[in-house]
Amino acid sequence: MAVALDDAIDLSLMEGILTEHQGQPRALIPVLQKTQEIYGWLPPQALTQIARALGLSTSKVYGVATFYAQFYLKKRGRHVLKLCDGTACHVKGAPILATAVAEEYHIHVGETTEDGELTVELVYCIGSCALAPVAILDDEVMGRVKQDKLLRTLKRKAPPAAKQESGS
Repeated sequence: MAVALDDAIDLSLMEGILTEHQGQPRALIPVLQKTQEIYGWLPPQALTQIARALGLSTSKVYGVATFYAQFYLKKRGRHVLKLCDGTACHVKGAPILATAVAEEYHIHVGETTEDGELTVELVYCIGSCALAPVAILDDEVMGRVKQDKLLRTLKRKAPPAAKQESGS
């Protein structure tokens, strides 16, 4: 299940970036990068503000933000799990890892848990084929990862909401 995007966004956090690059359309990518550093994603309200400040159309800003894989237009979880599904990782068990995470957290690749704790993403080859299958949790690379090890590591950082007991 996806996280609701109706959270209030404090656009004042962008003021310094927008003031620094006011009227500079060529600064779009750095402005998008800095904005994403602030929010963890690119909220629609922020993209509108960026377009105004840089003197660009909103469609141009969206076009650039959707072209590059580094930008996220959906809110992401506090923890991000990237599962490699390149050829070596796929053959060595990446689909099994994705299924295990889906069953434990009730989300599929590309989704975020309802509590906003975990986002699961699929990436295609991170260049560590000798360590297949590979998963990356919050920028920590895990090589030759097995289903039980992955779930144990995930549970330490982002316990599944449905599995938590109310008395703990």
